Amino acid sequence: MGRNDRKRRTPLATKAIAASAALALGGGGLLWAQMNASAHESNSGQNETKAAAASAQVATIACPDVGQQLTNVPQKARQGVAVELANLDKQITEAYARLASTRQAQANDASFVQNAIVGPLKEKRAATIDRIRIDIQRVGGSVNATALKQLAACTTQNATNTTTAGQGNGGKGGGKNNGGGKNTAAPSASASASAAPPANNGGQAGNGPTAADFVDITKVANNVLAKPQNSGQASTGSFTTKCGVNANKNHNTDNVIVAPGVTNGAHHEHDYVGNQKVNAFSTNDSLLAAPSSCQNQSDLSSYYWPVVRVQDGTKEFDQNALGGGQEGNVGKILTAQSAQIKYVGSPASKVVAMPQFLRIITGDAKTLTNGLANANAHWSCTGFENKVQLTEQYPICPQGSNVVRTFAFQSCWDGVNIDSANHRTHVAFADPASGVCGNGFKAIPQLTMRLVYKITPPTLQADGTVKNAYAVDGFPEQLHKPSTDHDDFISVTKNNLAAKIANCVNAGKQCQ
Repeated sequence: MGRNDRKRRTPLATKAIAASAALALGGGGLLWAQMNASAHESNSGQNETKAAAASAQVATIACPDVGQQLTNVPQKARQGVAVELANLDKQITEAYARLASTRQAQANDASFVQNAIVGPLKEKRAATIDRIRIDIQRVGGSVNATALKQLAACTTQNATNTTTAGQGNGGKGGGKNNGGGKNTAAPSASASASAAPPANNGGQAGNGPTAADFVDITKVANNVLAKPQNSGQASTGSFTTKCGVNANKNHNTDNVIVAPGVTNGAHHEHDYVGNQKVNAFSTNDSLLAAPSSCQNQSDLSSYYWPVVRVQDGTKEFDQNALGGGQEGNVGKILTAQSAQIKYVGSPASKVVAMPQFLRIITGDAKTLTNGLANANAHWSCTGFENKVQLTEQYPICPQGSNVVRTFAFQSCWDGVNIDSANHRTHVAFADPASGVCGNGFKAIPQLTMRLVYKITPPTLQADGTVKNAYAVDGFPEQLHKPSTDHDDFISVTKNNLAAKIANCVNAGKQCQ
């Protein structure tokens, strides 16, 4: 498989590993320094005070993202590996819940987090990771067992350092290239207020967002970069499919791409438009047999994304459910006012039709601990989209302006695979300067989405809290950071629609 330059824009970007490698190390899973070093100091009252303060400031748990490092899992092992990866996510979620519920114990004992949470978590992860090794080797695959074992250890992250990993490089990883032919954005500015409450990390459920996660968009410098210029071979058309806004509230907390066969594999709610029968147990056959919310009934594709909530105290239907209130996703679920789904062409070449059942994930739900290399979140406000795009903060929009989420998916395909072991290496982003797909990858119609929400502007309080905070759903330990926004897609079409989309785009037409 060719090299996958998913984000050719910062030193944070990782290079895909050759197909012969069973395990890639590096890039994902940044480990953070322990906050409990004072446990090894003398037992003076001063040190006890420091230890208690440090413990109270521990915000979250950071673990290496094992799934992103597994780039060459044999097909026969992938289902078993997916189940074990889902177990790893569940273990982190449970450990985070224990972290959040034992603040007093942490304040009283500087070694509590290590001994009662992080240490036991490592043991559970080690056993699960070893089962992954067995699953791979059982079907003849190879894996670096020593390297794999090193991914078991987790650490904690300080509440005063909860901005996205990788900001030592200016936070550039998530905002500069969202794919060929789409406006791109430079790093977002910092919010003026950044204090975090000592006993939690803000938010109605205590796991974000905080004031530092918001910025007045009128105070952010323009950061949208120019599109690549069209070549003589450019495919300049577009195809819009109208699939609604999920007004019928089709939600679940599954993720059939990442965790097939695992209920609550996402640990957060999704909106679904297009295919209406998507859950953890969906198959290609069931997707083909399902109804669609799209006006064009030949479009059975599944378009799904994490819901946005306003943390206003509303008790939603999932207030006491896994993936909802039990995992820190609380408040009123908002339905987008509009949802535009459009396929666009390449500035450098003609496109080939998407293969049936192609799966693409854009963005990264775990940027807080993975860093920004795969981030592809873009937040803005109506009237500002051509000027400002934010990756690491939510916008506070002026009167009369609405919040906008946009996604531009990977537009280069390896020409062979409809998915890959880590759900990334079969697709790639085009070069941001030229729009060219590299290393033998083929240009496909680029899926873009634009979601608009009417949200009362949040206000930042002097104590570091946010009134009328809104946030995207996510894994609880990721603290509802804006950069964790992501979008999922499964291409399912009938009546030769995939070819019609490609032909429309190649012909320079604007089709619906």
